[in-house]
Amino acid sequence: MPNVTAPTYRSGAESVPASGATATPEERANALAFLQKLATEVSKGTIDLPCFPDVVIRISHALADPNATSDKVVTIVGAEPRLAARILQTANSAAFNSAGKPLTDLRSAITRLGQQLVQSTAMSYAMQHMKNEASLRSIAQPLTELWNKSIAVASICRLVAARTKVPADEAFLTGLLHGIGKLYIMARAVSAANGLGSAQSWMELISGWQAPIGKAVLQSWGFAEEMCEAVGDQDDVDRRWKHEAKLVDVLIASLVLADAQKKPEPRTIGTEGINAFLSIAVTPADCSAILNQADEQIRLIHEALA
Repeated sequence: MPNVTAPTYRSGAESVPASGATATPEERANALAFLQKLATEVSKGTIDLPCFPDVVIRISHALADPNATSDKVVTIVGAEPRLAARILQTANSAAFNSAGKPLTDLRSAITRLGQQLVQSTAMSYAMQHMKNEASLRSIAQPLTELWNKSIAVASICRLVAARTKVPADEAFLTGLLHGIGKLYIMARAVSAANGLGSAQSWMELISGWQAPIGKAVLQSWGFAEEMCEAVGDQDDVDRRWKHEAKLVDVLIASLVLADAQKKPEPRTIGTEGINAFLSIAVTPADCSAILNQADEQIRLIHEALA
């Protein structure tokens, strides 16, 4: 497992996260100690995500195991009635059932969705579970905001990937999981919030660490290396131009487009200097077309994963 590091700037003799300029020295010191503890843990493969349903991790490991049969996945999902119901609902949704043919059995639903979309649905189930936990009530709103952004990014990733050779379902899952590091830090920080100062202060301090920590979490859970790398490099807007689009290029471009999607018309899309757009061969006109499709896609995905 690689060491987890974050972007820093110099402040006197102390190196601190670049986004933490507004925090007090005490808040900064407490948050850095907290982040260093998390980074050490995840680098060693020790993942402790409060209130995160274990079934999601078991599904991930089963799907990553080349020797695991489809029966094993059906058994794992079937043992969680609410998750099984969610997967059936997703498989029959307008977003993932374009033929309109309803399914009533779990095995057929899992087959229709495929590996990445089963994992996406399981993640949706986990997020809903966490938002309903009393111990995480103080971050219920940030969790909701993170999930809404994740759905937007995933939906746009799916549209962008369709213009490349990157598998659309893999791009969708990567977009959905791009913020897993932020989720991990927020959930772990709940008990330490008092020591870290105001919620705004510690959220400012930790924002730069979410990508590398997210990468380490996904590696520990057995996700594909290309997906882990994409999540870890999602902030690398200076990434060199590659002639063949990679998953990370799709994610970087989709994050830019997701930010633009929230703005009122006429939208300004800042693609200049971001080589990911060259790699995926998407022009500013293409970006506008993608965003026009995105609003409906995001609505359908919300309905499918609600």
